[in-house]
Amino acid sequence: MVTGMKPEVWREMGLSDEEYAAAAARLGRELNYLETGIFAVMWSEHCSYKTSKTVLRRFPTEGPQVLQGPGENAGIIDIGDGFGVAFKMESHNHPSAIEPYQGAATGVGGILRDIFTMGARPVAVLDALRFGPLTEAGNKTLLRGVVQGIGGYGNSIGIPTVGGDLYFDPAFSGNPLVNVMAAGILRHEDIAAGAARGAGNPVMIVGARTGRDGIHGATFASVELTAESESRRSAVQVGDPFMEKLLMEACLELIRAGVVIGIQDMGAAGLTCSAAEMAGRGGSGIELDLALVPRRETGMTPYEIMLSESQERMLVVPRAGSEAQVEEVFRRWGLEAATIGRVTDDGLLRLRERETVVAEIPVAALTDEAPVYERPAAEPAYIAGLRAADLSGLRLRLSPAETLLALLQNPTIASKSWVYRQYDHQVGTNTVELPGGDAAVLRVRGTTRGIALTTDCNSRLTYMDPFYGGAWAVTEAAQNIVCAGARPLGVTDCLNFGNPEHPEIFWQFEQACAGVTAACLALATPVTGGNVSFYNETPAGPIYPTPMIGMVGVLDDIDRRCPAVFPAGGEKIFLLGSVEGLLAGSEYASMFENPVAGALPPLNLPGLKKRLDFILAAQERRLLSAAHDITEGGFAVALTEMAAGTGARVDLPPGEILPALFGEGPGRFILTAAAGAEAELKALAAAWEQPLAWVGETGGEELSISLGGADALRLTRARCRAAYGNALAALMR
Repeated sequence: MVTGMKPEVWREMGLSDEEYAAAAARLGRELNYLETGIFAVMWSEHCSYKTSKTVLRRFPTEGPQVLQGPGENAGIIDIGDGFGVAFKMESHNHPSAIEPYQGAATGVGGILRDIFTMGARPVAVLDALRFGPLTEAGNKTLLRGVVQGIGGYGNSIGIPTVGGDLYFDPAFSGNPLVNVMAAGILRHEDIAAGAARGAGNPVMIVGARTGRDGIHGATFASVELTAESESRRSAVQVGDPFMEKLLMEACLELIRAGVVIGIQDMGAAGLTCSAAEMAGRGGSGIELDLALVPRRETGMTPYEIMLSESQERMLVVPRAGSEAQVEEVFRRWGLEAATIGRVTDDGLLRLRERETVVAEIPVAALTDEAPVYERPAAEPAYIAGLRAADLSGLRLRLSPAETLLALLQNPTIASKSWVYRQYDHQVGTNTVELPGGDAAVLRVRGTTRGIALTTDCNSRLTYMDPFYGGAWAVTEAAQNIVCAGARPLGVTDCLNFGNPEHPEIFWQFEQACAGVTAACLALATPVTGGNVSFYNETPAGPIYPTPMIGMVGVLDDIDRRCPAVFPAGGEKIFLLGSVEGLLAGSEYASMFENPVAGALPPLNLPGLKKRLDFILAAQERRLLSAAHDITEGGFAVALTEMAAGTGARVDLPPGEILPALFGEGPGRFILTAAAGAEAELKALAAAWEQPLAWVGETGGEELSISLGGADALRLTRARCRAAYGNALAALMR
């Protein structure tokens, strides 16, 4: 296996000179072309987590509710009655930047395979998206293509897209973030694993045939976007949701039949990653004959076969002797299943082309022994300037009513109905709280239970203070889950950052992860898995750091779910928390002042946990008819969102008008008491030592807010509804 390769070859594949030398040292010889490509994808940032691994190990990952933590295709949380929720979030940022439809569509397909690989039937998809301003035509094109791709794949396969979030900021121009979360339901006894065990057991490839699409997609995801990125369009895969539907049903049937030892999606790095990771988890080896791999193109080389990222494929290790059963199941679903190798006990990934060995690598060299880097970290110089900024002189530039209307038309705040109306969010008939609220809620069939799902992160706050932003992403997710009536159980993450080789970027990453850790510990929501997406940069600079959080919660009784809108007129409105919010990093500051200025105070995580527990206690006693947290846009925006169908009259306690109406921050909520429950709600708040103030009533054709008895703003709800509901659609025309 003499190579004679020039350094330019492995550098083009993504290996540094030092990494190539390390790989050759592990083999005790030079690598051939195929082996070099295998090391390049397996040691890429996307597959090896070589930069992030030391930080991710600090996450809390255990708890009595955790059935499966990090290390598998998806995490699993116990929700009671013998059921679990498998859930995971991943990114498809770079592919979506150059091929928005297919980049987003295959992101959905990949995350769904992670879920049913675990033995769970997918029940929901959520999309967390970041784009540049819609005043730029290119950002409109990207948003339109991404939304169509998510809807096109999810609608076709029959999995509802039930929630997510969407922000716009110049920091994401040219480098959008397309993060997709999926969740599925399973019985405890049906949990599957992605491990290859048992020497002599067959290794089978099932699903679609292998083509040349997506080759080196993993290494493409591990570099910055440049003007030349468009030429790497071939690194983006092409999905087929109809085939994925068949693949899902066949895999779930096979898992239920009890013949599967291990099963793994062929995602990043395709057959290379699935074979190496399955062998690594099983402490075994794998031998494959690449001549047996079904392919849809002629003349494919071993290199192309091993690195292809063609979609809708799985690697399955069934029990020896069950090959015919596997083939029959897949044939019945109109799919192929081919035996291409076997599990061995020698710890090697051995690849043959009939009788010729074309690659032979110790599995551990590709997985456990991949390089791990301790990157230098340095606080960026801009941080000190932001903290020193004085915001005490901020004043309203427009009237309160005009300010509210402007915020309601801000695409980050405005209704996202233009997006979610393109999704089928009720297919499967499990969705009971639709998109547009704090969290999606789905029923768990066969039980009284429900699950609540959300994705959250404020990228601007994370840029201003990464620790605060990481912690806030978790706490905002928990607020949304609790407002829906559910108890937060666990977290998956998608950590989107710039180039970690820059000390300032790695500092952002470390600090944000420390914030995530602190909040997860305080709220008892362990991290069950996730994804890291580095190198989100263009020549114009890095994105805002975005530690996206996906959270799952459980409702023991789905009839106790709580809406985020006022259900009727004549109900008492309460403010829970302080009257005034923060202006630093707020949407008001972004629109009218310096968008990134000011210091963010420390988060009182124990205090927030107690406040959330109080809300859960009130919901358990059926004291609340609606609940909504006060975040982007502040109290006035939150009240407008809740009162669109009923109107409201509110008189807040005395305070300064700007931070009272448009300030943001954690731990502030608008609640309405169920009929006749006002006194009991007040008594419960006193017992929990919570600052709860009665501030108004629902009803009427207006939204009216006073402050300490003085009129602040008055608008018809029809005018508010028109501003809020039509802004995004108007921008996308």
